[in-house]
Amino acid sequence: MTTDTIDLKAHIRGIPDFPKPGILFYDISTLLRHGPAWREAMARLADKIRPHKPDLLAGIESRGFLVAAPLALELGLGFIMLRKPRKLPGLTIGLNYALEYGTDRIEMQADAVQKGQRVVLLDDLLATGGTMAAGINLLRQSGAEVPCAAALIELTFLGGRNRLDVPFEALVAYDE
Repeated sequence: MTTDTIDLKAHIRGIPDFPKPGILFYDISTLLRHGPAWREAMARLADKIRPHKPDLLAGIESRGFLVAAPLALELGLGFIMLRKPRKLPGLTIGLNYALEYGTDRIEMQADAVQKGQRVVLLDDLLATGGTMAAGINLLRQSGAEVPCAAALIELTFLGGRNRLDVPFEALVAYDE
């Protein structure tokens, strides 16, 4: 149950020119270190995710882990990791995807999902949507159903949700 009395944006710090000039970085470390605000963020996200009836939550490396793992605990679900190449032990499956300049790859353990399981994908922030879309496709490749994706923050001006073919939930949005 959420209270909606805490302004989550007040706990997210904007850092100009990081990691390079012209970029405004939305830093969630200030939210993470404020116990009541972090607890409220997890409760609000749980309220948004619960209706999608997930069996598992998946987080995208690395800040997505900070969102998905405690949320899985809150919802009484398991948590799986989508990681950069060669970071997971055992047999993995992966997917290469295009970035604005170049390509990247995301992997998961081959036995992490059973065919037909409902997996909600989470990250800290949705920007252009490339990594989130790749994560959704990788989960589907593993046999999962992906009823929705979610993040703490959405940068709406970058149009990332338009690259997703599932419903998308965010707690806060920035328009510039």
